[in-house]
Amino acid sequence: MYEYNIEGGFPVKGQIKASGNKNAALPCIAAALLTPEPVILRNIPEIEDVQVMTAIFSDLGGKVEKLEKNTFKLTMKDNPASTIPAQLSTKIRASILFAGPLLARTGKVVLPPPGGDVIGRRRLDTHFLALSELGARYEVDTQISFSANKLKGQDIFLDEASVTATENAVMAAVLAEGDTIISNAACEPHVQDLCRMLNGMGAQISGIGSNTIYIKGVQELHGTDFFIGPDYMEIGSFIGLAAVTHGSLTITDIAPRDMRAIKLSFAKLGIRWEIDNNTLIVPAQQELKVNCDIGGMIPKIDDAPWPGFPPDLTSIMTVVATQIEGMALIHEKMFESRMFFVDKLIGMGARITLCDPHRAVVYGPSVLHGADLVSPDVRAGMAMVIAALCARGESRIRNVYQIERGYEDLTRRLQSLGAHIERISG
Repeated sequence: MYEYNIEGGFPVKGQIKASGNKNAALPCIAAALLTPEPVILRNIPEIEDVQVMTAIFSDLGGKVEKLEKNTFKLTMKDNPASTIPAQLSTKIRASILFAGPLLARTGKVVLPPPGGDVIGRRRLDTHFLALSELGARYEVDTQISFSANKLKGQDIFLDEASVTATENAVMAAVLAEGDTIISNAACEPHVQDLCRMLNGMGAQISGIGSNTIYIKGVQELHGTDFFIGPDYMEIGSFIGLAAVTHGSLTITDIAPRDMRAIKLSFAKLGIRWEIDNNTLIVPAQQELKVNCDIGGMIPKIDDAPWPGFPPDLTSIMTVVATQIEGMALIHEKMFESRMFFVDKLIGMGARITLCDPHRAVVYGPSVLHGADLVSPDVRAGMAMVIAALCARGESRIRNVYQIERGYEDLTRRLQSLGAHIERISG
């Protein structure tokens, strides 16, 4: 087990390249199972979650080759296994993403309940709804079993715009007989990446980027060479870090269109940046003052399905708001336990009122002090790193496995920006 030792109070400064989108990489790895031909994935972040997904791919009978840094070649044999090992499935929620492609290739799949972050009730019902509409049968006991004689295209309306359920439905439908329409579909950039990759493999998907996806089933898919887009959650984390440490930061290889909702929410906290082509520049010495709504009302930062503000950044914004002059309401609508980490921030000196499991009022600026912390999940863990880097004194963060599930080579990259952080054995 590893820990982070952090000395706060030092502004970050320099240039950093955006990593590939974790939430695009994981379904794209699963989608490589849909063809026996090689699939090359580029700009894959080398993180814990990717290691688990490629391990599952290998266990199912696939071959994983690292061609160079962040580039992998995946080849699945003609007859993949259909049972996902428990020791891997329980490590990562994204293991459920193998359900759709395994049904399409083998007609069956068995997996233990998937693991991942504990941030409230994360129902799987939408996966069952979508796959059963396509003709799959399922049983839920100590493990989850799906089977299907033949998948057939349908007009499906999802009961919620679930990202992973949309991805599972798309991966199952591309090889189903006939046409499929998925309404109330998730349309995040990582869902779009998956659909573009599948089209590169010979799928016929339209409506990409909207909440209605149209799929014409094909008999087979072929290999492809696909480049994963940038991780806007990581980019948002680094923007927040630069602002609260009063640093300046240049982030390269971004996708400007992915940053629009994020920019609106950061602007409510007085944080601005400039974009030049695919480079984002956060200037130093910003005013860091809340921009009230018209009439002097307290601004609200609330998450929503895409193209709204992403829920994975609400933890980051909560920490950022502690360093901003004024008052802001953080409203996390989608996960009822994600805000419970604020007690750790309060212990560091933050002035936060937790109204209920979904809402917190943050009063800033507050002087934070170093503390002994434990990361509960990927995003709250990164929020704790940011809090520690702007706090006075030293902090220790344990359970950093949770953070490294989503952030590639974090300590080295932060050190290159002048952050005082070390990764040590706990």
